[in-house]
Amino acid sequence: MHDSPNLLLITDIPGYTPQISRLMSMMNYARSTTLRSVEGLTIEQLDYTIDATSNSIGSLLLHFAAVEVAYQLETFEHRDLNEEEMKIWGAALDLGDQGRAQIKGNNLDYYLNILSEVRSKTYEVFKTKTDDWLYEEYPFWQNQPANHYFMWYHVFEDEINHRGQIRWMRKRLPV
Repeated sequence: MHDSPNLLLITDIPGYTPQISRLMSMMNYARSTTLRSVEGLTIEQLDYTIDATSNSIGSLLLHFAAVEVAYQLETFEHRDLNEEEMKIWGAALDLGDQGRAQIKGNNLDYYLNILSEVRSKTYEVFKTKTDDWLYEEYPFWQNQPANHYFMWYHVFEDEINHRGQIRWMRKRLPV
């Protein structure tokens, strides 16, 4: 994540175009609040589920990374995850029973390192993109027109949504 003394400013970021900077400013703030919401959690707390159908905090953190990887591929390469990539990211992307079975036993640094690695790749590629790229349109969900700007907005919008779940769950942790 880009550390910024201007976390509360949606502004230019050196090395990036103006609109990509603004997108990144929003992504940085969303990630900062996510990181604060999981500070100090133990493996047991990261693995805890409220009931048999809920996701753990750890699985939601890995979900953030999986969604970002999926959108990297969609927007940078215009493709879906391949079979090999689905073996790595499928459980985190889809969550549910597969996520509950596979995503557990990891400490907080495990999740934070993956989140950081994935975000670093996003920002490296963003350096090569123009503001015009953000506005490129093509068919997306249910063949509706979408642009890269919307797709990257959805990456952090999904994180914000699930971060609400994390905060709710954290207040109910028995361990």
